[in-house]
Amino acid sequence: MERLVPARQTYDWGSTTAVPEFLGIDPDGEPWAELWYGAHPAGPTRLASGPTLASLVDSAPGRVLGEDVVRRFGTHLPFLLKVIAPAKVLSLQVHPSLAQAAEGFELESERGVPLASPARSYKDSNHKPEMVLALTRFEAVTGFRAPRRAWEVLAGLESPVARRMRRTLRLNPTRYGIRQAFSDIVSADTRPTPEELGELVKEIAARHAAGLSPSPRVDANALEMARSFPADPGIAASLLLNPVTLQPGEALFVPAGSVHAYISGLGVEVMASSDNVLRAGLTNKHIDVPQMLACVDYVAAPPVRPAPEYLSRATRAYYAPVDDFELLVTTVVPEDGRLAVVGHGPRILLATDGDVVITTPEGSETLRRGEAVFVGAHERTLTVAGAGTVIQADVP
Repeated sequence: MERLVPARQTYDWGSTTAVPEFLGIDPDGEPWAELWYGAHPAGPTRLASGPTLASLVDSAPGRVLGEDVVRRFGTHLPFLLKVIAPAKVLSLQVHPSLAQAAEGFELESERGVPLASPARSYKDSNHKPEMVLALTRFEAVTGFRAPRRAWEVLAGLESPVARRMRRTLRLNPTRYGIRQAFSDIVSADTRPTPEELGELVKEIAARHAAGLSPSPRVDANALEMARSFPADPGIAASLLLNPVTLQPGEALFVPAGSVHAYISGLGVEVMASSDNVLRAGLTNKHIDVPQMLACVDYVAAPPVRPAPEYLSRATRAYYAPVDDFELLVTTVVPEDGRLAVVGHGPRILLATDGDVVITTPEGSETLRRGEAVFVGAHERTLTVAGAGTVIQADVP
C-alpha cells in the first residue's frame, strides 16, 4: 500500500476554492481544476515516498496489476481517478472510441506532431469512457435530445440562429437532422457570427427571466456558457443537448461519442486511462472540429445515470458498461469494526469524509478527506474502519 500525491491541473475553468476546501488547505488564488490519481504521463501521480505510481507499476506489472489485468489491458494501469471542480463551463467535447483513438494517435504520430504540442488532438491510443460521481450539486449537459424535444426548446426563438436550427429539425426530424444542425453550428464555414449569437443569448435571457422557457435548465445552462464564452457556438449547440443535474451521490456515465460539457460542481471522476479530448468550443484549448464531428454519436438518448447497487449496508457500487473501471463507495462508523471491501486487481482509494483506516496484509494507513492510497493486486484483501467515507476505483 502506497500513499499518493496527486497531480494538480490548473486549467482556467477550475474553481479556486472547491478543491482546497476538500483538501483542508488554504486557497492560493490559482485554479484547482483537477487532481489526478493514476499513471497517465500527462499527469503522473507520485508516491509519498518519491517515485511515480507509473514507475511502481512498471517495476512489476504482473504483481502490482495482477495477471488478469495484464492479460486484458497490458502492463499499464487501466483507469484514472480524478477530483474535478469546474467553476465555469469546460469544453464542448467528445471522447473517441478505442478504434478511433488508435487510428488518430497513429496518424498524428506519423505526421510528427509532438505529444506535448497544444495542437495535438490525440494524446494516447486509448478510449476515454468516463463516469462522474457528484460530491456537491453538479451541472452538465450530455447527449442529444430527441429532435422533437430540441425543436420544442427552439420554439418561440426568432433569432436567425434559432430559425435555421428549427428549420433543419422540421425538415429532417431524425438523427440526421440533429447531425446537420449540430455540424452547422460548430463548423468554421457555417458557424453563427458573434452578432447572431448575441441576439440568440438576448432572446434566451428574456424568456428565461419571464418564466416562459420550455426548459428552464436548458436556458440557464446556455446563459452560464454565454457568461464565460459570449461568442461561442457551443451556446447554440447546448440547446440540442440534455441538461443534467446531479445531487451528491448521483452518477453520470459518458460513453465514447457522447457530446458533453461540465458546467459546475465538485465530483470524483473515473475513466479509462486516457487524455483524449476532442473539442468544438467553450474552451481556450485546442479545437479540432473535423475530428470531433467524426467521433460524435448523433443518436438521441437520455443521459446514462448508473444507479448504485448496494453490496452491503456500508458499500454501494456504481457499475459502468465498460471493462476499464468501477467505483465503490463505503461509509463506515466505529461500531462496524473492520469491514471487508471487495475489489479486483489494482485499487485506488480516496477518502471523501471523516477518518478511515485502510488495512491490507501489508499494513494500515489512516486517510483523511482528500488523501488517497494505491493498493496493488498482490495485497488481495482490504478492510476499512473508522468513521467516514472512502471511494474505491478498481477493475471489474
